Amino acid sequence: MSVVLSPDSKYVTEERLLEWKNPNPSGSYRVTDPVPMTRFLYELCWAMIRGELPFQKCKTALDSVQFEEDPYGDEMGSILADIVAQFAQDLTISGDYRARLIKMTKALVEASLLPARLLQERCEEEFLFEAELSRMKPQELKSKEVRVNTRLLYQQTKFNLLREESEGYAKLVTLLCQGSLDSTSNNSLAVTISIIKSLIGHFDLDPNRVFDIVLDCFELYPEKKIFYDLIPIFPKSHAAQILGFKFQYYQRMEVTTPVPSSLFDLAALLVKENFVDLDSIYPHLLPQDEDAFAHYEGFLSKRIDEANKIGRINLAATGKDLMETEEKQDVSVDFCAVWDLELDVLAERAPEVGTNQKLGLLIGFLSVHDWYHAQILFERLSPMNPVEHVEICKGLFRVIEKTMSSAYSIVSKSYQEAPPGKSGNFDDVMEVDSPATSSTPIKLPREFFQMLTVVGPYLHRDTALLQKVCRVLRGYYTSMRDDATKANSTESDESRRYKEARLRVEDAIGSCLLPSLQLIPANPAIGYEIWDVLSLLPYEVRYRLYGEWEKDDERNPLVLSARQLAKLDTRRILKRLAKENLKQLGRMVAKLAHANPMTVLRTIVQQIEAYRDMIMPVVDAFKYLTQLEYDILEYVVIERLAQGGRDKLKEDGLNFSDWLQSLASFWGSLCKKYPSMELRGLFQYLINQLKKGSGTELVLLEELIEQMANVHYTENITEEQLDALAGSETLRLQSTLYGSTRNNKVLSKSTNRLRDSLLSKDDPKLAIPLLMLIAQYRSMVIIKADAPYIKMVSEQFDRCHGTLLQYVDFLSSAISPVTAYAQFIPSLNELVHKYHLEPEVAFLIYRPVMRLFKSPGSEGVCWPLDAGEEVDSEKGLLDFVLHLDSSQGPVRWSELLNTVESMVPSKSWKSLSPDLYATFWGLTLYDLYVPKKRYEAEIAKQHVALKALEELSDTSSFAISKRKKDKEKIQELLDRLASEYRKHEKHVESVRQRMALEKDRWLSQCPEPVKTNMEFLQRCVFPRLIFSTTDAAYCAAFVRMLHTLGTPFFNTFEHINLLICKLLQPMICCCTELEAGRFGRFLCETLRMAYDWKKDESLYERECANMPGFALFYRNPNSQRVSFAQFVRVHIKWSQKITRVLAQCLESTEYMEIRNALIVLTKISSVFPVTKKSGVNIEKRVNKIKADEREDLKVLATGVAATLASRKSSWLTDEEFGMGHMESKPAASPAKAPPGYLLGFSRLLLVVNQLMVQCGHEIALGQY
Repeated sequence: MSVVLSPDSKYVTEERLLEWKNPNPSGSYRVTDPVPMTRFLYELCWAMIRGELPFQKCKTALDSVQFEEDPYGDEMGSILADIVAQFAQDLTISGDYRARLIKMTKALVEASLLPARLLQERCEEEFLFEAELSRMKPQELKSKEVRVNTRLLYQQTKFNLLREESEGYAKLVTLLCQGSLDSTSNNSLAVTISIIKSLIGHFDLDPNRVFDIVLDCFELYPEKKIFYDLIPIFPKSHAAQILGFKFQYYQRMEVTTPVPSSLFDLAALLVKENFVDLDSIYPHLLPQDEDAFAHYEGFLSKRIDEANKIGRINLAATGKDLMETEEKQDVSVDFCAVWDLELDVLAERAPEVGTNQKLGLLIGFLSVHDWYHAQILFERLSPMNPVEHVEICKGLFRVIEKTMSSAYSIVSKSYQEAPPGKSGNFDDVMEVDSPATSSTPIKLPREFFQMLTVVGPYLHRDTALLQKVCRVLRGYYTSMRDDATKANSTESDESRRYKEARLRVEDAIGSCLLPSLQLIPANPAIGYEIWDVLSLLPYEVRYRLYGEWEKDDERNPLVLSARQLAKLDTRRILKRLAKENLKQLGRMVAKLAHANPMTVLRTIVQQIEAYRDMIMPVVDAFKYLTQLEYDILEYVVIERLAQGGRDKLKEDGLNFSDWLQSLASFWGSLCKKYPSMELRGLFQYLINQLKKGSGTELVLLEELIEQMANVHYTENITEEQLDALAGSETLRLQSTLYGSTRNNKVLSKSTNRLRDSLLSKDDPKLAIPLLMLIAQYRSMVIIKADAPYIKMVSEQFDRCHGTLLQYVDFLSSAISPVTAYAQFIPSLNELVHKYHLEPEVAFLIYRPVMRLFKSPGSEGVCWPLDAGEEVDSEKGLLDFVLHLDSSQGPVRWSELLNTVESMVPSKSWKSLSPDLYATFWGLTLYDLYVPKKRYEAEIAKQHVALKALEELSDTSSFAISKRKKDKEKIQELLDRLASEYRKHEKHVESVRQRMALEKDRWLSQCPEPVKTNMEFLQRCVFPRLIFSTTDAAYCAAFVRMLHTLGTPFFNTFEHINLLICKLLQPMICCCTELEAGRFGRFLCETLRMAYDWKKDESLYERECANMPGFALFYRNPNSQRVSFAQFVRVHIKWSQKITRVLAQCLESTEYMEIRNALIVLTKISSVFPVTKKSGVNIEKRVNKIKADEREDLKVLATGVAATLASRKSSWLTDEEFGMGHMESKPAASPAKAPPGYLLGFSRLLLVVNQLMVQCGHEIALGQY
C-alpha cells in the first residue's frame, strides 16, 4: 500500500486536536461522520510526529471516530505498520520528528495497537534497533537475514538415502553388529573394510552417512576393538562434524530427552584415540562458557552470602526474641549439618549435568580413564567448579583409585602383615614398619597428584579412598626419602626425585587432604591418617600448609559454611563449659575439632584471650584432641602472637596486655598437662622476634619453663627462703611452695619434653641460639628501648634479665650430667669474644663447667675443693684440667685464666689478679655458707610430720597402707636432708681450705694495691650483686670470707667506706627497680656485719683487731690496726652519710631515684636507721611522699613509713649510738697525721679513679 505524505489535514483538524487533548468531562467527544481508516490513521500519526497530539491521547482519538470500512483482524495494525515503515524510510524527516516517530512506535506497541512482529517484517534493520524492537545490531541482523533466506530459497534438499536405499544400509548395519566382528586379525579386518567399500560402491551409499552408522554401532558396542581400525578409513575432519550434528540434535527445543551417556563415552573414546581433536568438537557443545560461568557466579554469590549469614546476630531482634533464641539453644551439636547443606547444593546444581554437554563430555573422559583430556576440560571449566557434581566426583574417584592401585598393593602389605601379638587395631597398625622398608620402591605418576589437586575438598565423600590416599602418600614419601638417604649425595638423581616427591606431597596435603578433613564430621581416624603423612614434614612446612589452608578455600561456599557452623557451635559450647560438665562438653569440643580443627581451635584461643577463667576448663577438655590438632593449636598460638594491630603491653608500658598474659598462661598450662606438644615452632618464632629486637613474647618462654620444668624466678622471697636457697637441692625444694608440692613424675616427663624441643636430635638445635639472643637482647634493651620513660626501660630490662636467669637455671638443671651441659654450651672465650656477652652473663652460663676442672694429682677432686696439695708449687691451680670428649682437647686452668685476662681492661690487673677474679665469679653461695638453722628447722618439721602420722588412730587397711607410704616418704626425705647437710658442711670446709691456701697469691703480686678495693667493687661485687638476690647474699658472704681468711692487701674497712661514702648514691640512682632491691639486700648484709662488730667490742677484737682488713696502711697489711674507738666514730659518720644520701634521693625530682631509695630503705629497714636523728629525717621525707600523686610511690612510701614506725622504740640517741667514743672536739690537723695512706677516722680515702664504664662491644643480634 502506497501512502504519500501531505501537510493537509482533512480529518485531524485543530478543533478535533483541542477536543482530544482537553476532553469534555461531561461526556465523551465523538466525530459524527465516518472517516476513511487509512487517511485518518496517516493524519493522526503525522499530528503525533509533529508534536501536536500527545502519544497518550492516541487511544482517545481512535475511540472518538467511526471508520467507513469495517476493520477485521489486524487490519488497523497492518495499516499502522505500513505508515510507520513509510515514515521510517523518509530520509527528509528532521531529527526531532524522527525521535517522536520512534517514541510513537514504542507507544503504539505498548498500547497493543501495533504488533511488533509486523514492524519486524516491514521496517529496516536500523529503525528496529533504534526502536528497541531488535536486540541485534543492524549489520548482524542483515547477515542473519541473508543466511536464512539463502537456506530457505537456495539450499537444495538432500533426500534421505536410508529411507530410499534401505538394502545397502541394512547390510552395513548387519555387518557391523554381527558377533564375528570381534576378531581383530588382519584378514578379518581387511575383509570387513573390503565389504564396507563394496556396499558403498554397489548401493551408491553416502560415505558420511556410512561413517555415521559406523559411529552409531561403535556407540552401541564400545568394547569391540575393530572399530578402532575402521574409523581411520574415513576422513578425520568429518568425525567432529558428525559428532557435532549428534549433539546439536539434543539442543533443539522440541527434543526433551537428555543426551545419552553412551554418546559422551563415544566422543571421549574418539578424542582419547586421537580420531577427533577436542578443540574441533568443543564448539558444538552447549551452553557457551561465558553463559555457564555467569550462571554459576550468580549461584556462588548467593551461596557465599548465605554462608556469611550463619551465626550473624539480628540487631533488630527484641530482648524477648533473644531470650527465646537462647532458651532454644542447647548443648547438642548437629555434626552432619554440613552434609545437609551439601545435599541442598547438589539438588540445586543437579540439572546442570543434563543440560551442560561439556560436563557430560567430562564425565565421558573420566569413564574411559582419559585423564589428559579430562584435565584440559577441568581447567577450562574451573570457573564453574565441575568437580562438585556427584557424577564427575565419582568418575574422578575411579580414576584416582586405578592410578594408585599398584602403589597401594605394596603399601597395604605392611598394614596386613602385623607382627605376632598385635590385635590389628588402629594403634597396632600404626606401629608396623613403614611401607618404605619394603624392597619394592613405590612410585606414583605425576597425573595422580594432578587428580588430587583437582578433586580438592570433595575427597571427603569417600573416606575409604581418602584413607588409601594418605597411606600411599606416606609410603611414597618415605620410599623416596630412604632412597635419597642411601644415595648420600645432594646432587644425585635420588635426591632430586626426593625433592620433587616432597613438593608433590606438600601440594597434595594442602590442596586435598586438609580441605577434605573439615567436611568430614568427627572422624578422628581420618585425622590420624592425615597426621601420619604430615608428621613426615618439618614443622616449617606444616605451618605453611596450615596458613594456606583457609585462604585457598575462601570461595568455596560449602567449606565456608562448615567453618561458620563450627565457629557458632564452638562459641555456644564454650558458654556452657564448666568443671561440672567438662567430660560431656569436652568431648563435643573435640568432635568439632576433629572436623574443623583450624576454625575451632582459633575460636577457642580467641575466647581464652578475652576470658582468662576459661583456661583450666579448656585445658582439661583438650585431652580428647589428636596429635594433628595439637600441632594446629601451636600454629594458631604463633599466628595470634604474630598478628598485627594489637598492643602487647598495656597503656602504662609496664605490664603485659591481658590477651598476651592469658595466652601465655594457657600455653604453659597446656604444655605441662600434655607434654607431647611440639614446641620447636614457638621457639623459632621467639628467636626470630629476638633477632628483630622484640622480646615481649619471652613471657611464653617464662610460662613454659615455670609450668613444664617447675623452674621459677621471683624476687619476693623471705629471709628464710633466701637462707634455704644457699642449701642443697632438697632444702631448696622444700623451702618453696612450688617445690614441696610438685609432681616429680609429671615434671620429669614435661621437663624432658621441653629439653628435647630445645635440643632436638635434628639440626639446628635452638637452645644455644635462644640463650645467646636473650643475653644479647638484655644488653640492648637499655640502648634501643623504645619507651618514653626510664621506668618502662627499667621494667623491660628486669623482665628480660629474669627470663635469662630462669632459662639458664632450667638448662643447667635439665641437661644432666654436668659434662653434657659442658659439651653443649660454648667455651668461655666464645661467650665473651664471639657472642660479645658481658662477663657476668658469660660466667652465669659457664659457672657449672668450672666445677669440672679436675686436679691431676687427686682423682675425683674438682675445683674449688681442696686437693690437699701445696699451691705454691709449680703445679698448683694451673694443673687443673677439663676433659670433655675426644673431639675436644683438654682445657687447662691456665687457658681459662688467659681468657679471664682478656675480659677486662689490662690496667685493672694492676690491682686485681685473674685468680681472685675467676674464684669470685666461679663460686656460689652454696660454696661459702651452710644454712644450719634452715637444715635443722626443716629436719624438725619432718620429725613433727612423722610424729603426727604415728598419732593417727585410723586402723583401716587403706589408712595403714597410706601411713606406711607416707612414713617411708618422710623418712627418705629426712635421710636425704641429713646426708646433704653433712655433705654441705664438708664442702664448705673444703672450699675454705682451698681459699686459705690461695689467698696469699691473690693480691700480693698487684703493683697498685691502693686501687684494689675500687677495682674489686667495680669488676666483681657490683656486677654480681645486682644479678640476683642470691648473688647479692653471695657477694656479702664472699667479702666476709676474704676478711675472715685475712687476705693480704684486701682492706675490709676501706671496702665498707667506699661502698657507703663514695658509691652509695650512684648505685641507687643507676639501678633498675629489681636491682635496687638486690643492692639493698647486699647493703643490709654489709651493715649488719659492721653493726655486729660495733655493738660488741670483744667480737671486734676477735674478728677485726688482728686482721689485715683493718690495717691503717695499704702497702703494709701488718701495719697498725684500726682501734675499736676509731671504728665506732667512723661508724657514726657512715650512718650520717647514709641518711644524707637517702634524704637527697627522696627529695629528688627523678622518679627512679625516689623509687629506688624507698626500695633500698625497705631492704635495710632491719638495720637502718639506728639513731633517732636519722630516723626522724628519713620519716619526714617518707611521709611527704605518701601524699604524692603517683600511686606506686605512695604505696611504697606507706610501707616504709609503717616499718619505720614499728622500729621507733629501738632507735638510739647519738650519745647511746656513740657508746662514749664520740669526738668532743675537731679532729687533729692533717699535717700531724702520719705519712702514708691513712684510712677511716682521720680522713676519708680520696677515690683514685671514678667508676669506669665497662669495656663493651657492639652486640650482633644476628649471630643466629
